[in-house]
Amino acid sequence: MIKRLNIRQLIEEKEESLSPYAAKSNQSRGRLKPEEPCAVRAAFQRDRDRIIHSKAFRRLKHKTQVFIAPLGDHYVTRLTHTLEVSQIARTISRALSLNEDLTEAIALGHDLGHTPFGHVGEEVLDELYRKGFRHNEQSLRVVDLLEKDGQGLNLTWEVRDGILNHSKTRVDILGQGWGKVNTLEGEVCKIADTVAYINHDIGDAVRADIITENDLPLSAVTVLGRFHSQRINTMVCDIIDYSWATTRHKTTDSPTIGMSQQVLEATKTLREFLFDKVYNVHSAQKEAEKAREVVRLLYGYFNKHADKLPSEYSIHSDVVEQRVVDYIAGMTDQYALRTAEEMSLLDDKSKQQRLKLP
Repeated sequence: MIKRLNIRQLIEEKEESLSPYAAKSNQSRGRLKPEEPCAVRAAFQRDRDRIIHSKAFRRLKHKTQVFIAPLGDHYVTRLTHTLEVSQIARTISRALSLNEDLTEAIALGHDLGHTPFGHVGEEVLDELYRKGFRHNEQSLRVVDLLEKDGQGLNLTWEVRDGILNHSKTRVDILGQGWGKVNTLEGEVCKIADTVAYINHDIGDAVRADIITENDLPLSAVTVLGRFHSQRINTMVCDIIDYSWATTRHKTTDSPTIGMSQQVLEATKTLREFLFDKVYNVHSAQKEAEKAREVVRLLYGYFNKHADKLPSEYSIHSDVVEQRVVDYIAGMTDQYALRTAEEMSLLDDKSKQQRLKLP
């Protein structure tokens, strides 16, 4: 019998040339359940593939990023956001000689537990569920338990840590309360998430005629650039320049992923502009309230009629409230609205004002 090459070992050997601070596949803290290693893929590659082939990943294409159920074809969805985060994070990781496979797996999995209707859905579930709700915690629950009929994806500790700790809520970028991921690859994904959403949300707001490029703060545009590609390039190059010295050579016990003060301040200015002029504008809030109503109605209905929940959700928890949260959080925007209508939860006025889903 001809002995097959162990490609995984060759990949692991190549990883030895990465930064001394990079996470190495053969030094992973392991999985929740022990498994035989793959002969072709290193551990983090295997995790990436499992995420891409998961049902939760596929559903991201019909989940809102910021603009709820837009009619246009070119608005960002939760899936395209995820892919943009992955691309930006991989570029940074490759430049800093970090583990690109780990970076990609974290980036692709970071929003798997996000609700329908973006952060609006998350806020409503957090208000209603007595234990509270955070999409990063739900993302971990998805990969640990909900996928594969209760078996989970059995990912490595490093990927699970990156997924759990990527969330920032509304805190200063890289400021107090930013939190910490336990790998540099996870830190890269965390900052790449910010770079991605700030820039694509500007593009979507312009597309929706809420703002124009000329409305962007001059102080930020002067530093970062006027156009989408210029701003991303400035941010990414600055992150690489700032982080280079502490990640390439083992000269410090505290390697950091960050931005220069000038670019950081400009990025913060853009983010605050988005909150003031986009996220909190009247038209956006009007659509958001419709979405809130749908999530509230679904939550109340299924807690009173647990027998209407799909049978597979009984596998994951004995607590009805948790099963309801799992079910709603996994819904796409279209499915949530369609379910509310099929259950006759929406009154005639709400149906007339229904979200215009494609």
